[in-house]
Amino acid sequence: MADAKHPPEVDRIAASQKAIAARRARASLKRDLTTRVVTPQDAMRRAVADAASAAGTLRITDFLTALPAIGEGKRDRILARLEISPVKRLGGLGVRQRRALGSWLDGRFPEPAPRAARSRLLVLAGPTAVGKGTVAACVKQNHPDILLSVSATTRPPRPGEVDGEHYYFVDDAAFDRMIAGGELLEHATVHNKYRYGTPRMPIERALAAGRSVLLEIDLQGARQVRAADPSATLVFLLPPSWDELVQRLIGRGTEDAEERSRRLRTAKVELAAQGEFDYRVVNDDVTRAAAEVAALAR
Repeated sequence: MADAKHPPEVDRIAASQKAIAARRARASLKRDLTTRVVTPQDAMRRAVADAASAAGTLRITDFLTALPAIGEGKRDRILARLEISPVKRLGGLGVRQRRALGSWLDGRFPEPAPRAARSRLLVLAGPTAVGKGTVAACVKQNHPDILLSVSATTRPPRPGEVDGEHYYFVDDAAFDRMIAGGELLEHATVHNKYRYGTPRMPIERALAAGRSVLLEIDLQGARQVRAADPSATLVFLLPPSWDELVQRLIGRGTEDAEERSRRLRTAKVELAAQGEFDYRVVNDDVTRAAAEVAALAR
């Protein structure tokens, strides 16, 4: 007969499954922290909102070592300086401890500060497979007042892509002529393979006519636009999690295993640069993300 010490088998199975799910959720969160998909401040906010969540039940020691460039030795020195016990969980910190940890995080991993004023030239960038093209297409479909810039590229079309609509597909010689003629606002070689660039004339015409313009480009291109036009508004598109980003890349099926590995290595570098951007948008729902991007263009 079942009692408090010996619960029914079905209850033991359910408890075991719940514990496994919780461990997986914490492991996923640690990967998100390591790859910077989630900022440590975001994790703290989640922990405060729900102490029983993956963030709330994450040990402070695991939280700190999941952060970039924080090893066990540095972790222990940080905890001693902040007077936080290593047995604490993130959701169990006191008010003083949260304040001390938050202040240290803001100094070590500052979050982007939104601009007071925004430009009508909006740049959307983010890691590979995050869905930049899908979000940009949704903006184009639902917000026709915003011009979606069409990039030129030397890569071949993917199935369903139309020249002049999705990209201007050109060869290397034509791309060289565009660079030499000053026809590109920015250009870069992506994943050490193909070149991409943004034609300048359509953008200048749209801005002169009072329209907002959305550029969907890579990190290198975003940096070039910021250098050419410091007033441009830069938006970084984030995946809901690192695991989801990996699954999107695999599910796309347009790259072989070697290319996927190279793109994921690049994605980690790109995610580390999100602090250079003015705003961050999470692509957990395409329609919602597109609406948030469109709102920033106004």
